[in-house]
Amino acid sequence: MKTTLISALTITGIAMPAALSAQDVSSDLSTSDIDALEGAIQMRYDAALAATRDSSVISANDPRYIWATEAKAQCAIALGYLKSDTRDEPSISKCDRAYRLMTVVPTPPPPPAPPAPPTPPRSEVCDDRQPGIVFFEFDSETPGSGAGETIRFLADNAQRCGWSSFTVVGHTDRAGSNAYNESLSMRRAMAVADLMANLGINRSQMRVRAEGESNPRVPTADGIRSPENRRVEVTVVM
Repeated sequence: MKTTLISALTITGIAMPAALSAQDVSSDLSTSDIDALEGAIQMRYDAALAATRDSSVISANDPRYIWATEAKAQCAIALGYLKSDTRDEPSISKCDRAYRLMTVVPTPPPPPAPPAPPTPPRSEVCDDRQPGIVFFEFDSETPGSGAGETIRFLADNAQRCGWSSFTVVGHTDRAGSNAYNESLSMRRAMAVADLMANLGINRSQMRVRAEGESNPRVPTADGIRSPENRRVEVTVVM
């Protein structure tokens, strides 16, 4: 029985106390009156016995039950000696120590931290590789109506969608010369890049280029004005 108890204490990481010096024993056990000493030991034994039968102690996730079992055993040994008027200091000190330890209720662990809020589902807009198009009036480099809303959409979603870089490409329709349209499409691209920078998108994330009339959105004959081709397209890299 004793060997089993010691093994249980070892498994739970609790060291068996050695016999304590006289000053480590509770004051009510330091008396030279055998009857008084026996009463103090009996009180500890009764308390330990009750604890070993207490379902809340038995089921608790702490060492109180083990110490109660030890206190009951050591106090019973001490009582046995006292019946013959013998004061056995090792069993008395172990009885007292185990009794004191069994009355210690460990501080409960702090409640677990609340779970992190769930990551919001990825929006479908984040999968759009070309989330912004800005259109222009004929022969104009001033972004048309709705440009501010388009660029605001890009700025608001850049971080959430993980867009790390932007390609800003200017285009024209097929009215005018190739050289003029090349220059005009670059001015349009720069105007949109300026809007993006004003709304917090770093210029180092932008690659700006012009394609003039070489890549129409809607194919037309040369010299034809087309509002759908006068545009700046913004594509993103994840």
